[in-house]
Formats: sequence, structure tokens, C-alpha cells
Amino acid sequence: MVGRPPRTVGELVRETRVTRTAITEQLNEMVARGLVELTIEHVPGRGRPRHLFTATPAAMVLLFANNQQLVVPAIWKAVHDIGGATLTKKVLRSVGRRLSKHYRAKITASEPKKRIEQFKALLRAEGGLVDGSAKNGRITVRKRSCAFISMFDAERRVCAIDLKLMSALAGCRVRQISSRHDGAPCCEFEIKPRAAKRSRGARNGRAKKI
Repeated sequence: MVGRPPRTVGELVRETRVTRTAITEQLNEMVARGLVELTIEHVPGRGRPRHLFTATPAAMVLLFANNQQLVVPAIWKAVHDIGGATLTKKVLRSVGRRLSKHYRAKITASEPKKRIEQFKALLRAEGGLVDGSAKNGRITVRKRSCAFISMFDAERRVCAIDLKLMSALAGCRVRQISSRHDGAPCCEFEIKPRAAKRSRGARNGRAKKI
């Protein structure tokens, strides 16, 4: 379906010479995975609408992953060759700001723990492999997949995007405690929400007068 007009089930059956049941099962699975998009077309004079299927950009990324591994690093290296460390940092800051804006618009919670939970849910909805835990006031996020893997270089500049993004969304300090590039199975981040501020009297061990 890649690079072709939207197809009906009947057209796919004729083109592939596979049974309608087999085609339908495959299409349902690919729609669920975000690899195929279903649209409904109402044709004048036709009682029932037509169901049309077309490949999504996600399907192209999956099919042509090798091209991504060649092109993206080439672009990333060109940025550094043209502008050096200064331009590279500006690009990373801009990417971080854009991603923060994208996810902030979808996060409604106010507490750091709940905000991170919503962030993880958003990543999973996008196909990311991410989990974590919360214990003793510390929040751990484990990213088993990396959206920036094709941009990775020896200086690990792109790792800063994850740190800045999570810090901006949680509203508190984030540190990376393990990295797949050091042999760990995944990249792991620890978030420690700021403690609530106490009054001056409480800090000095005195009860505040009312």
C-alpha cells in the first residue's frame, strides 16, 4: 500500500490473491498498530460507504529503517560540522522546547508523580516502551526504547533531551542513573520531587503562632 492510492478490501483481495478473511485480519492488526489508516468515503448514489485503507508514515519508518539510520545521523553530523558545538546546543534546546510544549498540552496533573505517569502513558500510546516505579519519594522512569537512537553520538548530546524534557514536565530535578550505552538494558532516570517549603519557625524547631 505504500506509495499507492487508498485501497478497499476488495481491491487488496484482487491484487494480492489472498482471501478476504486474511486481508481483513491483517488490516485490523495494522490499523491497531498505527501502520494503516482507515477512512470512510461516502459515494453519491451508493448506499453503503466505502472503507479505504492507506499506509501511514509510521509504516514507512518501519519499512525503511535502514535509510533512517543513514540519513538522520548524516543530518545530525552536518549540523555539528556547519555550526559546531554552539549550533548543536541551540538545536538541542529548540528540540527540547518543542517536545515540552507538545507533551505539556496533554498533561493535566499538578503533582510531579502524576505528571510523569501521564507522560509515560503518552509515550506508550505513541509506541514507546517505557515503565517505572515510585518508592521512598523517588520516581524512576525506565525507557526501553529511544526516539533519538539514530542521533546518538560518542558525546551523547541527545541524551540531554530526555533529561531536560522530563525535568520540564515534572517541574523538578532529574538525573540519569543508567544508560544502555554503558551496557545497561535500558536508560533509567530518577526524579526526586522537591520537598514542600517549611515556614521559618518550623525550620528552627518552633511551632508557628496563630
